[in-house]
Amino acid sequence: MLICGVDEAGRGPLAGSVFAAAVILPDGWSCSGLTDSKKLSAKKRTQLATIIKAESLSWSVASATVEEIDQLNILQATMLAMQRAVKGLAIAAEYALIDGNKVPVLDIPAKAIIGGDATELAISAASVLAKVYKDAEADELEAQYPGYGFAKHKGYGTALHLAQLKLLGASRCHRKSFAPVRAALIQTSLF
Repeated sequence: MLICGVDEAGRGPLAGSVFAAAVILPDGWSCSGLTDSKKLSAKKRTQLATIIKAESLSWSVASATVEEIDQLNILQATMLAMQRAVKGLAIAAEYALIDGNKVPVLDIPAKAIIGGDATELAISAASVLAKVYKDAEADELEAQYPGYGFAKHKGYGTALHLAQLKLLGASRCHRKSFAPVRAALIQTSLF
């Protein structure tokens, strides 16, 4: 049976898209050091992503936009990105293992596994790909919207990011439905 692992990256940031990846690994496949992407350095994630893309049977990365996040909410946008990732696989999966406690609506059976990104290799692989793509987007946002520090905080609500939001206001890449961004919009509209 072709089983894909599915995970997301980017639910927490105040800016940018939310990403999801789906990965089908060959039977018996292993990779030293592969685990939950949050436990890996950026360099290690990039190295592992190259291996995963080269050695998996199929992989797909998809996203939901800032506009979709603001329209649907972050949970539903995450589910949408996961659906897109599974549908984007060049080889159709027959079953999906999803990291977390919720399963998106899919055309195949699926199971949610809390902490699956640390226990299931296919989910770990998806975790790595999603995080690499989300971080790459943050680097692009740094170039498009200088001054916010996206390359440093990757869009998360750090002290630097919150300070720059207050100073510069929200950009088009910010999630207007997130409270700190809404607060910055209200503050900047008062002047």
